[in-house]
Amino acid sequence: MSSDSDILKARQNGREMARELNFSSGDSTLVATAISELARNIMQYAGQGEIVIAAAEEGPKRGIVIVAHDDGPGIPDISEALQDGYSTSGGLGLGLPGVKRLMDEFEIVSEENAGTTVRVKKWLR
Repeated sequence: MSSDSDILKARQNGREMARELNFSSGDSTLVATAISELARNIMQYAGQGEIVIAAAEEGPKRGIVIVAHDDGPGIPDISEALQDGYSTSGGLGLGLPGVKRLMDEFEIVSEENAGTTVRVKKWLR
């Protein structure tokens, strides 16, 4: 993931997988939106990284898992980065908090100068 076309491709792949897993049109859009936000964060803060999209199963639950990873500068204060309105880039500060709201599960691990990994899941209803 290093260009706008990579963001578009990841978004399309996520929407396609969500449809294959029988997500509603609305939930497929939420998945695609979360992927866009995660990909844009990678581009803006790390320059490059990767997004992996896969089917998820936990017992009877089926869904989709998205893992966004970069080797960028990391996030110094994750709790601050997850607050609505917080931004180090002058944006609206809706990226990570927005992704957290859109998805059913959200996990983030970040270490200064070692990168960030965000893992999110959306379950079929």
